[in-house]
Amino acid sequence: MKPVAKAKADAGAKPGAGAKAGAGAKPKAPRGERAKQIRAAFDLTRKRDRKLVPLMLLAFLLPVVAAVVVGLLAGHLVYFLVLSVFLGLTLAVVVFGRRASSAMFAQVEGQTGAALAILQSMRGDWRVTPVVAATATQDMVHRVVGRPGVVLVGEGSARRLVPLLGQEKKRVGRLIGDTPVYDVIVGDEDGQVSIRKLQNHFVKLPRNITPKQVNALDTRLSALGGMKVPMPKGPMPKGARIPKR
Repeated sequence: MKPVAKAKADAGAKPGAGAKAGAGAKPKAPRGERAKQIRAAFDLTRKRDRKLVPLMLLAFLLPVVAAVVVGLLAGHLVYFLVLSVFLGLTLAVVVFGRRASSAMFAQVEGQTGAALAILQSMRGDWRVTPVVAATATQDMVHRVVGRPGVVLVGEGSARRLVPLLGQEKKRVGRLIGDTPVYDVIVGDEDGQVSIRKLQNHFVKLPRNITPKQVNALDTRLSALGGMKVPMPKGPMPKGARIPKR
């Protein structure tokens, strides 16, 4: 009788354990969602950058034309043509990526909420909690959980952000123990990270914890929450003020 009871107990524990393990996991994007995002980025960039399509065509056609010439001279036209098509497509994608990034930065740079827009668009397993601390004058601190640990990102006046980041560091530190906490102030002054280099800054941070620890850390910090300020998608309109709690 005992083995049967044990089997029942184990069977009942498995679904709960699986649900707990996957609770903190980042949900997968629906099928085709990535293609929709690329199409939307292309349409947006094309509207803002008239040179996008001509430059992409040029990047594609240059290796193709060169391959035709070399292929005819070498007597291996098909071989060189196939290689040039792949090379042309790669170059066109590179051109699109760079022009899209430039268009995005030009759109958000200098606006309140620009750093948040960049954080939320980063690829990879980054858990972003917007506006965990703020002032009425649009100085904001966002919390990001990832493999480096916890990263607090401040945007606004550096003079007002320093004490705000310090307070948030203490608040987070009570829950996470020895997990590393980094703080970043977005700006163009010494010791700050410019909006255009924000993504690269995150990529260069050391990987201090495992993916499982990221899930556990995110679950633990979710108890702190944020300020529950209704944030519009992208940068905030000019003149908007953050309501007091």
